[in-house]
Amino acid sequence: MFDVDFYLRRLGHTGSRVPSVALLNELQKRHLMTIPFDNSLNADAERGFDVLLEVEIDDDTAFRAVVEGGRGGVCYELNGLFRRLLIELGFEVKVLAAAVIQVNGAYGPELEHIFNCVELDDERYLVDVGLAGPSYLEPLRITDEIQEQYGCQYRLVEEDGYQVLQRRAKGGDWSASYRFKDRYRQISDWKKLVPDIADFPLEQVLIGTRIHSRAFENGQMVLIGKRYLRVEDGVEEIKVLTSPSAFKQVVRHVLTPDA
Repeated sequence: MFDVDFYLRRLGHTGSRVPSVALLNELQKRHLMTIPFDNSLNADAERGFDVLLEVEIDDDTAFRAVVEGGRGGVCYELNGLFRRLLIELGFEVKVLAAAVIQVNGAYGPELEHIFNCVELDDERYLVDVGLAGPSYLEPLRITDEIQEQYGCQYRLVEEDGYQVLQRRAKGGDWSASYRFKDRYRQISDWKKLVPDIADFPLEQVLIGTRIHSRAFENGQMVLIGKRYLRVEDGVEEIKVLTSPSAFKQVVRHVLTPDA
């Protein structure tokens, strides 16, 4: 059963539970460092977009598997559980949907990614612990200002009715992470728009590709297929893991925080 006390212990939080920006920052970062993104249970090309539509989770079942059981999860599991935790702690949380940038430069379906928005102290924050790629380790304010975290910069740019989240590593160019419409969603929206998602060209998204990622104190590790990206203090290093032993070692390191 969903247990706030156990959840916080798993994340290593022992301080105040009063909603604040500091608490929100700490919980998102601890979550990204403790519970990895892992789509290995869903990386099945034959299932197609079915995996994008299963956003209504059973909190207790997901909690047992992910928080108690120690496995990773995907966006609707991770952000769904985190949303429940924040609500239990007294945060005001809304749901957002995004289309993630693909390897070919196109965006995926509009409801491909589900994440959260927290309204706090007259500000709104993007809160995301379930993105399959390099991401912001702490919540981002919804603003037109450039925000910096651990050597990387982030900004929101308006484009064709969307807010586009862009990221820039040290010495690099701005690149899009995902785009979203600045309007809150209901979980039922995914069921209403099943045909629109199902008709999206399957070859344009990373269905069937194993993706693992986890943050550490000053960066993040992302493994997409055999392409391994490590970001540390804003500096990116990319390797293609051709050795089976090296691949297994990286997978173990990403999925096991204490490894």
